[in-house]
Amino acid sequence: MDLLIPEGFGLNPIHRTHHIQLSIVMFKFLKKIEEKISHYQKMRIYKKRITANMSSLEERRRLSKQQKKEVQTFYQGLMGRKIPLYSHEYFYSRTGVFAKEYFPTNIYYCDLLGKANRYPYNQAYGDKNICDMLFPGENVAHTLLKNMNGYYYIEGQPVAEDDAVRYCQNIDDVMIKPSGSHSGYGVHKLVVKDGVTNIDGKRIEELFREYKEDFLIQKCIHQHADMSALNPTSVNTMRILTYRSGMEVLLIYAVIRIGRLGAVIDNQSSGGMSVAIDEQGCLRKYAAEGYATDRVEKTESGVILEGYQLPSYDKAIQMVKRLHLHLPYFNIVGWDIAIEENGEPILIEWNNKPGLSQSSFASGFGKHTERIVRELWPRQNTRYPLV
Repeated sequence: MDLLIPEGFGLNPIHRTHHIQLSIVMFKFLKKIEEKISHYQKMRIYKKRITANMSSLEERRRLSKQQKKEVQTFYQGLMGRKIPLYSHEYFYSRTGVFAKEYFPTNIYYCDLLGKANRYPYNQAYGDKNICDMLFPGENVAHTLLKNMNGYYYIEGQPVAEDDAVRYCQNIDDVMIKPSGSHSGYGVHKLVVKDGVTNIDGKRIEELFREYKEDFLIQKCIHQHADMSALNPTSVNTMRILTYRSGMEVLLIYAVIRIGRLGAVIDNQSSGGMSVAIDEQGCLRKYAAEGYATDRVEKTESGVILEGYQLPSYDKAIQMVKRLHLHLPYFNIVGWDIAIEENGEPILIEWNNKPGLSQSSFASGFGKHTERIVRELWPRQNTRYPLV
């Protein structure tokens, strides 16, 4: 939005100052209106998603008067306002578990995350191409080739496009993905032989042109046998949510995402399932699939979920708590952790706009909900600072 410069700008110093001040006031006023409209529209979008998902559920549960009162009393005490209840009804319907701590999806994404994390920094820090730069010396997925803003890098060294094409003439056991993607979009297993890829027979330079810019090629991760048993075709990752408060990092939840047989990605939004993990690193009884299917008790490979012990769970938790201290601008972070064949946790990527996985976890921030909301709610919303 351009600053308005009124006519007669250079005629009189006093008038000029007055006009500039008036223009600044008008600019801030219009900017505030713009942000309010954007905020309102985003809130409506998330509401529509939740209500649409609600309509597809087999069983819909309504909150009782007592439950509604309990929720509103809880959040009025934390935020000084009532909240919409459709998220509570949706997650209550999905899980069969009532919890006053469920957090409204639209308020989480539009307000709370902007208070927890520096929103203007999201895109730059969230670029998968800089993940290994943020955590030097840590066990992070190995990136062979990067395209950043159209520039190519091989093992961190800048190269010309022709060199990048030659480097990828014969490669195997790698993945290609956009560096700004989410939910598994654009992620493919890549094999190249004599310059021809396994992706619709395209040549590697043609594939590069399709991805345009901002993508990467990483070595495939070979996971622990106990993780592979859940689904051998996808790398099944733990999604761990942490919250930083000063020098303390709290574990909010941990779930495992398991792909479908034949799939190479494990995201719930791409057809996979999500299962909560207990404090001992064992799986809960039921998984959630998509946005409507619940009470799934075993994987497509036939593994019973309840009580299944994941390897190196404690190591994974220690790792993400250590890594979170290297992200000063982000207090709520989601971590995607795989377990390698040797039992060591490896960071695939981190997310500065993570979901709450309430369909699996069955609570907003669990036992830390009150503390987190009290700490964050008074802060400025960096996504909509004028709202």
